[in-house]
Amino acid sequence: MTNENDHQKDAIDQDRRRVMTGVAGAAAAGATVMAGSATSAATPEAMEYYADPETPGLPDMDMDIDPERTALVVVDPQVDFLDPNGVAWGVVGESVTEQGVVDNLERLFIAAKAADMPVVVSPHYYFPQDHKWKFEGTLERVMHSIHMFDRNGPLNLEGFEGSGADWMPQYKKYINDGKTIVCSPHKVYGPEQNDLVLQLRKIGVDKVILAGMSANLCVESHMRELLETGFEVAVVRDATAGAKVPEGDGYLAALINFRMIANAVWWTDEAVQRIAKGA
Repeated sequence: MTNENDHQKDAIDQDRRRVMTGVAGAAAAGATVMAGSATSAATPEAMEYYADPETPGLPDMDMDIDPERTALVVVDPQVDFLDPNGVAWGVVGESVTEQGVVDNLERLFIAAKAADMPVVVSPHYYFPQDHKWKFEGTLERVMHSIHMFDRNGPLNLEGFEGSGADWMPQYKKYINDGKTIVCSPHKVYGPEQNDLVLQLRKIGVDKVILAGMSANLCVESHMRELLETGFEVAVVRDATAGAKVPEGDGYLAALINFRMIANAVWWTDEAVQRIAKGA
């Protein structure tokens, strides 16, 4: 006779197989995109496909950079999202590649450091106790089933170096420079359960340049919470990406809401120029 644990295990196994099937298909698509272009900028095809409407129906909004009040906030700049060996690459890799996210995030790190702008990272980690939760949302279940962002414990770094929870290697020199603020981990999507807002308030920041992963989940949730708590937010549209699954295009879903909700939506080129000008 089966019990509740058996049903739960079967459900997790099915989730894992479903994700891995998506990984195989999307990885092939991502490889096709990668074969013909560098990852330093959004591809022309992506720029055209996700272009702003020729006749906008919304007001043209913007955000000024005040060097004393502005920070770069990067969400989840981690291997599991951004590296072809990461567990989520199969569903996010095509979008990451066509937006040029990996290199665009580095450009933002470089620009912020050169301008002496505060850089704050909001990471995503799961510890053993998080796998004992009694209930989960759809993508919580997926992330747990594929062991995304797993660590051995809050104070245990065994196996962390080079794992899916680790920073992308090219970002380590910026994040580990002794100046970047690394917040406690957020657990689902938004920063409500970590100290991001506190850290920003304590350094006098009320304007945020927002980038990272993934667009319609953690980045959008961070944007919403920051706005609700009194920050201005400019989202860098080609320094984020989303999953492409049969249910829809996560990046497109986020981009629509960025346009409707954020104080500004910039390309990386524009963000870098503005950061330098405001220094």
